[in-house]
Amino acid sequence: MARASDTMESGAVIRGAARPRRPNGLRARFGNLLSFRWAAIALILIGWFVYYPIVDNFIVSTTDQDIYTGEVTNVGLANYDRLLHDPIVLVALWNNCLYAIISVVFQVFGAFLLAAIIEDLRSERWRRLWRAVYFVPSAISITVTGLLFYFIYQPQIGLLDAALSRIGLSQLVMPWLGNEHTAIYAIIAMSQWQGFGYSTLLFAIAIQKIPRDLYDAATMDGAGPLRRLWSITFPLTREMTGLMIIVTITGAFQVFNEVMVMTAGGPNNSSQVLGTWLYQKAFIEDNFGYGSAIAAVIFVLTMLTGAAQLWYTKRRRVQL
Repeated sequence: MARASDTMESGAVIRGAARPRRPNGLRARFGNLLSFRWAAIALILIGWFVYYPIVDNFIVSTTDQDIYTGEVTNVGLANYDRLLHDPIVLVALWNNCLYAIISVVFQVFGAFLLAAIIEDLRSERWRRLWRAVYFVPSAISITVTGLLFYFIYQPQIGLLDAALSRIGLSQLVMPWLGNEHTAIYAIIAMSQWQGFGYSTLLFAIAIQKIPRDLYDAATMDGAGPLRRLWSITFPLTREMTGLMIIVTITGAFQVFNEVMVMTAGGPNNSSQVLGTWLYQKAFIEDNFGYGSAIAAVIFVLTMLTGAAQLWYTKRRRVQL
């Protein structure tokens, strides 16, 4: 009986023990709110320097502003209507699309193939050498590269025409930057030369993360280099490929320095891109409303392209 009573008393003590007090709903919400205080400064900076300018740009695109007098006139969607009927915008948009297509072919898929070839070399010393060789042009300033190729394309003293003459292709000699049909292609070629090595290095890093056991097993099963490339390397670097496509297309629609340094949009506006035409309208002709409308188009195009590629990459993701 004594033991039973002791047990009952101990159970009562346990049941009657003080339970930890739970914070009320308001206090819990306040605590959760304070948990974000460390990210508050970053969120404020991002909102102020990224999202606010985007919203403000769309607002400015519905106005007609004069930076010298400060006069602002609300014109609604007139700038966008004018943009649709501007023939130079169509030329610039085509040049940007051409820039994006060629860049994806060379800086994404071409760089992927080159990285696969380099990483397939047996000697680590040779792999390091070729990575460095192809990466060096990416470290050069785009302005310096533009001026370098400006002199390479010169018809009188340029290396390109001199080389064509030496190898018996004098019929191809021309003013590459002074011809309306070749100016944009000459600029794009310069850009590929500079950006090719950077993409190759990123793909090489992605390929290095693939377990070598997969290649060894495929080799034992009789798979050749092309089969290993298509069945192992390409699927397992799909996320890097998607990222590089996004970065390349976004950069193609934001291109500015290359064109401005080499041709400034000429000759006869044949090499204009959206970025240089925006600069011409907003800063040279003092039409910030119309320039903001062009900037809004660039923003929408890059966002849609990025969202579509991210969606596709997520659907086709391969897990190890």
